Amino acid sequence: MAYNMSEINKRIQNIPQNLWNIINQIDELKGRWVGGASLNPQILTRLKKSVLVTSTGASTRIEGSQLSDEDVDKLMRGLSMQKFKNRDKQEVQGYYELLENIFSSHRKISFSEGSIQHLHRELLKYVEKDALHRGNYKKTENQVEMIDETGKSVAVVFATTPAWLTSKEMQELIEWTQAAFVEKKTHPLVIIANFIVEFLKIHPFQDGNGRMSRILTNLLMLQMGYEYVPYVSHEKLIENNKAEYYIALRHSQKTFRTETEDVSAWLEFFLNISLAQAREALTLISKENIEKLLSPKQLAVWAFLSSTEEATPGDISKATGVARATVSQAIDILLRLKKVERIGQGRTTRYKKI
Repeated sequence: MAYNMSEINKRIQNIPQNLWNIINQIDELKGRWVGGASLNPQILTRLKKSVLVTSTGASTRIEGSQLSDEDVDKLMRGLSMQKFKNRDKQEVQGYYELLENIFSSHRKISFSEGSIQHLHRELLKYVEKDALHRGNYKKTENQVEMIDETGKSVAVVFATTPAWLTSKEMQELIEWTQAAFVEKKTHPLVIIANFIVEFLKIHPFQDGNGRMSRILTNLLMLQMGYEYVPYVSHEKLIENNKAEYYIALRHSQKTFRTETEDVSAWLEFFLNISLAQAREALTLISKENIEKLLSPKQLAVWAFLSSTEEATPGDISKATGVARATVSQAIDILLRLKKVERIGQGRTTRYKKI
């Protein structure tokens, strides 16, 4: 494999229009998301903790773990769980802590070969059986297997890159991905999807590749500005569509290094999962959930606008006792949520509920 721009661009240049439609929908929803600093931080903190549990449970179960979300929650709260294997508990703790770090520090994490190897070490740092190969590329051959609900391998999905070629192919893949992000000729979601499908095709580590692919998806999505990622579990959506996940990987990867490369099956799966995630994120700030997401003072502004025909910021401040600066912040949030509309300009500006 040679990761030159012409080969990859040829693969991704003829994306069907229906996939572009999905990309446009995702980006429209992304634009409507209100960042954590603008919403009730206590609520968002609780959402993020819930997603850490859900994502950890889902991602490890995809690979054969037997722990439920309730089990993961108990484990991370330090409760005794003697009925499960040490390996399951070790894998859960590593994933949870690493994902928590991704959510909180993604801006500080570089996307490079060294950082990916470091993340792999962190992922497996508690798993005793993986001590010798944490952070190191595989030295023996491996393969992608479909795992059923009992943790048993039921089928080989596809062959992977030989161990002796792994370092070369990883270097080329990462260099292509870095260049694609810088050049901005390809949509970020397409770049991320291509990186993930190639990463899984290479399967660079002896163990932990599936979990790493989902960690890296979270990292890259956040770095590309999809700020709702910590509040809806990408991993859970994959777990709920596990058969389709394996089928999409197989359909695309079996065409790689042939004259008829076709990544559309994987792209469609990846984009539909991303669209579902974005839609769920917007549901969090829907009319039904708005009271859970606004702070008490912001909620007072919303309640007043809901009960009156229209009002100026001064009217709102006087009626609610909320400072003008806080009123302005609340109005900005409500405008972006499309809950209120602006009427007029300047000193005569008024606002009304939509």
